[in-house]
Amino acid sequence: MNQIEQHIASIRTTIPAGVTLVCVSKFHPAEAIMEAYQCGERDFGESRVQELLQKYEALPKDIRWHFIGHLQTNKVKQIVPFVHLIHSVDSLRLLEVINREAEKIGRRVKVLLEVHVAKEETKSGFMPEELDQLRIKNFELIDRFPWVEVCGVMGMATNTDDEQEWRRCFREIKSLASKLSTLNTKQISMGMSDDYLVAIEEGSTIVRIGSTIFGVRNNKV
Repeated sequence: MNQIEQHIASIRTTIPAGVTLVCVSKFHPAEAIMEAYQCGERDFGESRVQELLQKYEALPKDIRWHFIGHLQTNKVKQIVPFVHLIHSVDSLRLLEVINREAEKIGRRVKVLLEVHVAKEETKSGFMPEELDQLRIKNFELIDRFPWVEVCGVMGMATNTDDEQEWRRCFREIKSLASKLSTLNTKQISMGMSDDYLVAIEEGSTIVRIGSTIFGVRNNKV
């Protein structure tokens, strides 16, 4: 059993049924992804469009690709034909572009609305008050973006070692998700290598784990 296989086997014992494991493969080579694929994993997360396109072409087509990084509007059309889920929709403008490009190819695209609850200003996403406005306009959103399926929310906890702060963030993310319930939003993407166990306890349905599976990333890959 190789290291990646060992790591996945260990992580799998901690993830309950109903929670999706997204193996965050960004900056890791196709060979490492294939090791995880051979363990039965099919959900992989990437944060750069060009890297995702290269891996999509090189790897098995039954992989479910999750885009988890900041998505520029001018690159949307490159991934809408095949992406399984876009986690990081952080503006109405991006929703508009995804809807337009999806309509062109006749494919409804699944997305999560990224919410900002952490204390760092560097993190992006809809602020809670902005999401409240979206909640009021839930049915208008459905009419306005018929080629986009809003499946839930994604968020990150504050970068800290304080477990109580993680819980505060995760509880707020879950609360924001519940406010969008008329959109049939059921997915809550929160939790990474350091905090995913807490995130699951607080209601996460999707965890994004990279370094615990693949090791330290090489940003030059």
